[in-house]
Amino acid sequence: MPAFSTHSSRTFQTRDSRSAPTTPSAATPLFGLSLLNASRDAAVSLIIDHATHTQSTTINFINAHCINVARHDATYREHLAESDLLLPDGSGMRIAAKLAGKTMGDNLNGTDLFPPLCERAAKKGLSLYLLGGKPGTAQQAAGAMQQRYPDLEIAGTQHGFFAPAETELLISRINRARPAILFVGLGVPLQEKWIAENRHRLRVPVIIGVGGLFDYYAGNVTRAPEVVRRVGCEWAWRLMQEPRRLASRYLIGNATFLFHALCHGVQSRIPGRRIQSVIKRAVDITVSATAILALAPLIGLIALAIRNEDGGPALFTQRRIGAYGKPFKMLKFRSMVQDAEARRAELLSQSERQGACFKMKRDPRITRVGALLRKTSLDELPQLFNVLRGDMSIVGPRPALPEEVITYQDASWLRLGGKPGITCTWQVSGRADIPFEQQVVMDIAYLKRHSVIHDIGLMFRTVPAVLARRGAY
Repeated sequence: MPAFSTHSSRTFQTRDSRSAPTTPSAATPLFGLSLLNASRDAAVSLIIDHATHTQSTTINFINAHCINVARHDATYREHLAESDLLLPDGSGMRIAAKLAGKTMGDNLNGTDLFPPLCERAAKKGLSLYLLGGKPGTAQQAAGAMQQRYPDLEIAGTQHGFFAPAETELLISRINRARPAILFVGLGVPLQEKWIAENRHRLRVPVIIGVGGLFDYYAGNVTRAPEVVRRVGCEWAWRLMQEPRRLASRYLIGNATFLFHALCHGVQSRIPGRRIQSVIKRAVDITVSATAILALAPLIGLIALAIRNEDGGPALFTQRRIGAYGKPFKMLKFRSMVQDAEARRAELLSQSERQGACFKMKRDPRITRVGALLRKTSLDELPQLFNVLRGDMSIVGPRPALPEEVITYQDASWLRLGGKPGITCTWQVSGRADIPFEQQVVMDIAYLKRHSVIHDIGLMFRTVPAVLARRGAY
């Protein structure tokens, strides 16, 4: 989307045809949107120019909260994408731009832009209309600006608590007032929806969605000191003022935004299919390293219990087939007697699973400690080191034995199209109770559509699946 565009359905008569309105020199693409990259003065000049030349322009601000809302509200995303001008608001957008390797101009928040817009409008003889806020708020904000700029013309004010049935009358009133700029402060995403639904009927050159802007200049909300704003912590000031109302938006919302800004930054910097693999590897390293540190005492106790039972080694290494057929040594806690591999051949005929994988519910080779480890899946814990080393992933098709792989037919080979994992779709859906053929289908489906969000979901589903012990033997 270009930073500025015109639409023939919004053409107005030009007041001054001697010069064309200023166009923005640069735009910053973020989160699939194009944000104005300009200084505060340049942004004010651009808006005033379009109001002067009656150039139909819809303007909205974009901050961290807007991005969070847009992720879950498709209609709101469409309204933003249809805007003629999007202005970056707040330190969150600057952080997102840096993470994505993009340049960003000034912080173009509405609270800072409002006074210079009023000043320039007063000098140009452009009238303003303020719509939004509680009863009396828009009028008080207009009065405060007129005290500061005596030549400022206010075409009208209207609070934001009007009924839907009053919309027609309100639009008629605004059109009769003929303002050059309409400020709509109904809050996100209501104001964007109202503007989008009524833009074609409003004979106003410039319409700007401004959220709670009027509260600041009506004296309802105290703005953060300059030093707080300069370091990008105005949100913390607002949180201290209204902790109950804003805690979710700023504490949970900011953390959510930063996570998605980081993912967006990685996607912007790394081309093609490498993006998901890089993020997946970062998650693997973080999760495996954290789990190893947190579970170190438990890992040590399990190792002692295995050695005390029969004096054998605690760890068991087994040759498995990894991504694209590359073999590796998989680590597990030993859950069987020491000569288990030698006795496997004589038990093959007793396998209780059809297909390539050998499985017995009452395998005589399993030790007492091993039976407990298998039921709780604690025998898999050493595979965290395989993940840290890069042989495996936290989520992926379970690694197969070489003798199983040589029996693969048809689509079964596609299971080797990705790095094997500790947990997978069928592990959280029934484990060994699921037939091998269905496991293949589920693994292939995972490899075709895997994503970091999907992986995280499977990780969380693994916990109740392990506790339920269904199919664990």
